[in-house]
Amino acid sequence: MSNDDEQRILAVHLPGMDGLCVGCRAWWSRLAPYPCWQVEWATSRQARAITARFLRVRA
Repeated sequence: MSNDDEQRILAVHLPGMDGLCVGCRAWWSRLAPYPCWQVEWATSRQARAITARFLRVRA
């Protein structure tokens, strides 16, 4: 998976007015609370990448 994949997920899986994930409802007709597991996955990948870049620069 690339950084572009994570950005696409975060662009679509947004909180709705009712607190549910808009992307899950649109793509899978699933009522999932926001943040859904896709958002949690994408944000954790971004955090790991940022940490890895920081540690490599500082090392």
